[in-house]
Amino acid sequence: MAEYTFKEIEKKWQAYWEKNQTFQANVNPDKPKFYSLDMFPYPSGAGLHVGHPLGYIASDIVSRFKKLKGFNVLHPMGYDSFGLPAEQYAIQTGQHPAITTEQNIARYTEQLKNIGFAFDWSKEVRTSNPDYYKWTQWIFMQLFNSYYDLDVDKALSIDSLIERFEKEGNATVKAACDEDTEKFSAADWNAFSEKVKQETLLKYRLTFLAETTVNWCAALGTVLSNDEVKEGFSERGGHPVERKKMMQWSMRITAYADRLLKGLDKLDWSEPIKEMQRNWIGKSIGADVVFQVKDSEETIKVFTTRVDTIYGVTYLALAPESELAAALITEDQREKAEAYIEVAKNRSERERMSDVKTISGAFTGSYAINPFNGEEIQVWVADYVLAGYGTGAVMAVPAHDERDYNFAKHFNLEIRQVIEGSMEEGSFPGKGGLIINSGFISNLYMKDAMAKAIEFLEEKGIGKGKIQYRMRDAIFTRQRYWGEPLPVYFKEGLPYLVEEKDLPLVLPEVDKYLPTEDGEPPLARAKDWNYKTPEGEFPLERSTMPGWAGSSWYFFRYTDPKNETEFADKAKTDYWGSVDLYIGGSEHATGHLLYSRFWTKFLYDLGVVGVDEPFQKMINQGMIQGRSNFVYRVKGTNQFVSYGLKDQHDTFAMHVDVNIVYNDQLNLDKFKAWRPDLAEAEFILEDGKYICGSEVEKMSKSKYNVVNPDDIIERYGADTLRLYEMFLGPLEQFKPWNTNGIDGVYKFLRKLWNLYQNSSGEFQVSDAEPSKEEYKALHKAIKKMEEDMANFSFNTSVSSFMICVNELTALKSNKRGILEPLAILVSPYAPHIAEELWSFLGHEGSITDATFPLFEERHLVESAFEYPVMINGKMRAKINLDLSLSKEDIEKAALADETVQKWLEGKAPKKMIVVPGKIVNVVI
Repeated sequence: MAEYTFKEIEKKWQAYWEKNQTFQANVNPDKPKFYSLDMFPYPSGAGLHVGHPLGYIASDIVSRFKKLKGFNVLHPMGYDSFGLPAEQYAIQTGQHPAITTEQNIARYTEQLKNIGFAFDWSKEVRTSNPDYYKWTQWIFMQLFNSYYDLDVDKALSIDSLIERFEKEGNATVKAACDEDTEKFSAADWNAFSEKVKQETLLKYRLTFLAETTVNWCAALGTVLSNDEVKEGFSERGGHPVERKKMMQWSMRITAYADRLLKGLDKLDWSEPIKEMQRNWIGKSIGADVVFQVKDSEETIKVFTTRVDTIYGVTYLALAPESELAAALITEDQREKAEAYIEVAKNRSERERMSDVKTISGAFTGSYAINPFNGEEIQVWVADYVLAGYGTGAVMAVPAHDERDYNFAKHFNLEIRQVIEGSMEEGSFPGKGGLIINSGFISNLYMKDAMAKAIEFLEEKGIGKGKIQYRMRDAIFTRQRYWGEPLPVYFKEGLPYLVEEKDLPLVLPEVDKYLPTEDGEPPLARAKDWNYKTPEGEFPLERSTMPGWAGSSWYFFRYTDPKNETEFADKAKTDYWGSVDLYIGGSEHATGHLLYSRFWTKFLYDLGVVGVDEPFQKMINQGMIQGRSNFVYRVKGTNQFVSYGLKDQHDTFAMHVDVNIVYNDQLNLDKFKAWRPDLAEAEFILEDGKYICGSEVEKMSKSKYNVVNPDDIIERYGADTLRLYEMFLGPLEQFKPWNTNGIDGVYKFLRKLWNLYQNSSGEFQVSDAEPSKEEYKALHKAIKKMEEDMANFSFNTSVSSFMICVNELTALKSNKRGILEPLAILVSPYAPHIAEELWSFLGHEGSITDATFPLFEERHLVESAFEYPVMINGKMRAKINLDLSLSKEDIEKAALADETVQKWLEGKAPKKMIVVPGKIVNVVI
């Protein structure tokens, strides 16, 4: 043993883990299981920067800790490898997305292995591999062949629904279905043509084809989700996005809305994330009300949570996307209203919800009749009304709703109070007040007034009580190439599934990755993209699945990734169950997490998995932000001024590559070699150094503040990187990357290394019994790590390791009874150095097979105490005494002390006060 050669040590143990499959996890009923999972990455061409591994390191530490604690740990890794970036690159270069994806995955895998993660690589999955997406297609088929029965509150086979239709029609069927589903008898059903039957079943299927308002991006040639649109432009590329109606596949996630809502209560997630999901689902209890349009056969259906305020309605407002809005425009309002609709409908729903200051709208010229009092009320178009919520129409009660109030004030519309209370300035919600000015529901409180109003609606056949959700059915189509093909063909314009034996339906080759000249998706370019059946050859679906398809079930595939006959063996999914710890970014709080929960509940209904929630405990790691560095160029020159002198010159700040800056000091030679225009750069230094300025910003290539983990590993080693990322601060917090402190972590590892050798640099440990102080130093660290692991407080454990090693160094500790458990303790954080030390301690195999050291409280219990001795209220002496001594013994010892004797001058004290373990007070 001698020098800490981290490069050799880390490569040695990474090779050992791979050769011996150290982290391979198999079902073992004799051990408790622990399933640790990271949100798997999309493999971009840029590779990892130091912000990416933060969550991976945390989950790795927990995984290794749990293994030491006797758990059977599943800790897999894979790649979410379908997606738009690879396709955009393919469009630009003509290179198949599979090639760049494979290259990017190889790069990511190399980087991840260099950091020393305890991943079970034998279980790697890639969503773009046919052996994986075969089962994504299979799940789609199960959804297509299922409907949601509200009586049993679960998904059932569509075949059982057909049997009911054949026997009794749909009058008694309570199921999640399209709102325009008409009633029919068994006789009607049996008389329907095949075409009508299939059209009817599409109204019930859990995945279905329907005309939907979508975000269409012509430049990208695809539909985008609301999350992918910012202020009317695509998040990727900044291209214009318009709202238009298209035939799309959708998932009936709304059928599961209530279960998704209730399921949150049993999850160990942060409250803000759960609240985001609750708000996205948006359960509202209210009523549908039908308003007749004056002088027309048209009606406007409104969903309201406050039907008790219906006498306060002074206008109706329709969403700009509403076809009804366009139909109700009168000739005298046409130019103004149509111009408004054209602009308003292309603002994203997210933008319209968040922008409460901009008030805009247009009068259609039409009037509706209030069914409760017969009043004529104006019908407006307003962009604060969303097509995706309720019916896309609002009955506006300006006196008791802030947005309605602001709209009415802006357009000088009537504001009528119908709830008792003081309005003063602005609207008055009156959530529980007495109803006034409201006909037959006047003088009733909210709950009773609502019940009576709903009773009136249902008696007159003009509405009904209803539970409504803000969440809409999830669009499940992208008009792009690099995604899972949908296992669907079309016969007479209606969708049918391919046979299961023909899965996977493999993505075909195309000549270009762009839509066709007439706007068809890229798969329309494929030759013979048809499906052969005994009845003939039929066209296959040309759109592909969205990015969230493969990521909605991957956690199950990890349990059985090589299975060719089923999506996963149920015995394996039952054993591993829900993910015990899931770590990832909060940006997935709604989309990915909701879709994964939805698919899990469906697979549970299907009986192929035994859990109905995928992720039991979830932590959202904070972002590691970039710490940018700046140099200061004298304007009009190639001269650069050090930070402390910049105010003496006319300069401007310029970002510089942080990888050529160390502790804010610029490497001048590397700076000159960085760019050709800087080769002749001149410098004005301070104290012989060029000091850079700094600022915390988002990590970005354009700011030159992206730090490659490879560079850190090359300079300091993977163990230093792992420890340092944890040391930066609490996992959930945002924190800047700052290499200024990394030297301290590296020095700690060398100090740890040196504990195991003598002054000559030879490995040496003693089998002698450790001292009380040595045990105390060790067990403080054991206790702290146990507490920190329970709280996922990784940064404070690193501090406790440093304190422990400093104390043991001061004690010159070299006892096996201390250094052996210390190596185990440190191993989840710094596994390579721990493995090497474990080996030197005489152990064969991996330290991961060791047992975590048992904390013993007795080592922290003090046996002695240094008593302050007060004489007439002033401390005059200190005496170290055994804590087991009685008051009398403490008193005797104090009086015998040489300093106390001097103050007593041979006299007896007037009084003595002794508090064991605290103080001795002598009064003379």
